[in-house]
Amino acid sequence: MTNLPPESTPPMQRLSSRQVHKTPWLGVREDQVQMADGRQTAYTVIECGNCVGVLPLRADGHVLMVRQYRYVAGRYTWEMPTGGVRKGESFEDAAQRELAEEAGHRAGRLQHVCTYHTSKSSIDETAHLFIGRDLQPASATADEDEDIDVTAMPLDKVLELVLSGEITDSMTIIAVLHAVRNG
Repeated sequence: MTNLPPESTPPMQRLSSRQVHKTPWLGVREDQVQMADGRQTAYTVIECGNCVGVLPLRADGHVLMVRQYRYVAGRYTWEMPTGGVRKGESFEDAAQRELAEEAGHRAGRLQHVCTYHTSKSSIDETAHLFIGRDLQPASATADEDEDIDVTAMPLDKVLELVLSGEITDSMTIIAVLHAVRNG
């Protein structure tokens, strides 16, 4: 048994914060923090905010997957449509926008499957995942830094790519596992 304080008592208090870097997509800040025992430390936090992902599932059991080059990964990846939530935009509206921009469709129905922290230590980003059904064609302009190919794949094939490690995007992995588990 540990001697942790009650969960209602935060074990760290922010003493100060300074913005180190800011772009339209993310920020980096450095916080000075005092721990419960009085020690002080610095935390560097990458601020990404909210993001969404939508697994577009057609009535025939195929998923619209996007393939694009990811600079940080240094390779092409398979993933579902994902992206950031704009200021004032609902999670559902952001999911519909990303689905239209990246896969050329809208969902007649969006089913929220989960919300999770993409990294709990130094990145402030929360993902909101959906399964999109009753898909209809829609047009939207992709972001200028995206070059995307869309392919319809059977859900079983997408699951195989998840289980083999070919799909490494956490939002896609989690949404696929939810979709398979819930039928």
